[in-house]
Amino acid sequence: MLATSSVLLADGATGTNYFKMGLTSGEPPEFWITDHPERVTLLHQQFVDAGADIILTNTFGCNRHRLKLHNAQSRVHELASGAARLARRVADASARPVVVAGSVGPTGELFEPLGALTEADAIDSFAEQIRGLQDGGADVVWIETMSAPEEIRAAAKAAILVGMPYAATMSFDTAGRTMMGIMPDALEAIFEGLDPQPLAIGANCGVGASDILVSISQMKAFATPVVSKGNCGIPKFEGTTIKYSGTPELMHTYAAMAADAGARIVGGCCGTSPEHLAAMRQSLDDRVPAPAPTTAEIIEKIGPLTNSVPGQADTSERDARRRRNKAE
Repeated sequence: MLATSSVLLADGATGTNYFKMGLTSGEPPEFWITDHPERVTLLHQQFVDAGADIILTNTFGCNRHRLKLHNAQSRVHELASGAARLARRVADASARPVVVAGSVGPTGELFEPLGALTEADAIDSFAEQIRGLQDGGADVVWIETMSAPEEIRAAAKAAILVGMPYAATMSFDTAGRTMMGIMPDALEAIFEGLDPQPLAIGANCGVGASDILVSISQMKAFATPVVSKGNCGIPKFEGTTIKYSGTPELMHTYAAMAADAGARIVGGCCGTSPEHLAAMRQSLDDRVPAPAPTTAEIIEKIGPLTNSVPGQADTSERDARRRRNKAE
């Protein structure tokens, strides 16, 4: 599909849309695979109806480390395969090709020496989940929201071990870096030496749509197709609930700008509803390619950055020091 399409549309949010459907705080979304399969299927169908080329399975936290928090570590294969089957049925019923991407999120554990997680354990944990996704009919493994290079590489090695193609994204949500300090332009190098290489790499989640556009703008030199799956605006608390500021119009603008910035796969993350995704589909269908947007243009059209542009804050501080020294 990447070879025959200029830009593919990935789906939107899972958790925030499930909350609208009745998911309660602290309830694992993965339990809905068996408890409420009709709701899981409905969201997949809504995203396909909105124009998604790629739908992600409801398996973000479907690894033994996350499920252990709910005494469900023995259900990894059951839930992963079940989730893939639900998405597969929706994809197969579509009149056009739809890719089923098996979502693989972080374990929630820290790698040694900061924590107890070893590479071997991480690979084994991810491979268990990926085998379930494979058995359920997923087309590709979708490694997402990673922050540590060791963990994203372990997940990639697990996909290779199982024999699945894979895509991988990190979340650049800490001053323009991942929580573990990885810069966007360093992402491609993490996969050096792996065979096969990822089908696509990029950014997802993080903070707002403006920030992710700046992140993927730093991936222009990548030979690997780039993914931009950004949050729907900025999250804000309204009482006890979190709501995202992004309108369908904002996500319409974001989608075209992400493609102009070089993304070959564009989608939405937290807060992105089927309505938002339909606006993004229209944007990509109507898009007239334009030059890559500058940071100033991103801020003007999408809104202010939550994070500073990497390097920019340091320069500003140096300039301020120079002015102070000159004055003295």
